[in-house]
Amino acid sequence: MTYCGKCGAQVQDGVKFCQGCGAEVEIPVENNVQQAQPQQQPPQNDFSQKIQNLNNTADTTADFDAQDITSNKAMAILAYFGPLVLIPIFAAKGSKFARYHSNQGLVLLIAAIAYGIAYNILSAIILAISWRLYFIVSIIGLVSIVITILAIIGIINAATGKAKELPLIGKFKILK
Repeated sequence: MTYCGKCGAQVQDGVKFCQGCGAEVEIPVENNVQQAQPQQQPPQNDFSQKIQNLNNTADTTADFDAQDITSNKAMAILAYFGPLVLIPIFAAKGSKFARYHSNQGLVLLIAAIAYGIAYNILSAIILAISWRLYFIVSIIGLVSIVITILAIIGIINAATGKAKELPLIGKFKILK
């Protein structure tokens, strides 16, 4: 079996044209001295690749003390539960690991508050124009799912003892 060079569809041996796109398929000549080069695998979906690479962010776990990580995992997890971020900020000042996750939780909380304010203003304006535009308000409301997913990623990273940046917001530093 070979693959079409144009669309990547699988093509059976001996077929001259791709069933998917109709492009002419190069048939390797066996008598030729040169070996036929193997066809490339079909290209992967770009969107699925981005989703798989969502949590491929900077991992700085090696910069932290193993004892600090094991003793402050609970504080690091608390950092991703909205206003509870204040607990590790004040209770675990000496922990570098808890401070790292507190910073990310604080940035996430600020982003969630800013989104909430913007959502309320936009929904009030849109609904003042016409209640028939409510579907737009619903679509804008789906952004809250992104904030929830970021919090879950942060909780998983903290629970597994990793110091990985959150996608989209991990590069922002508020706490030193």
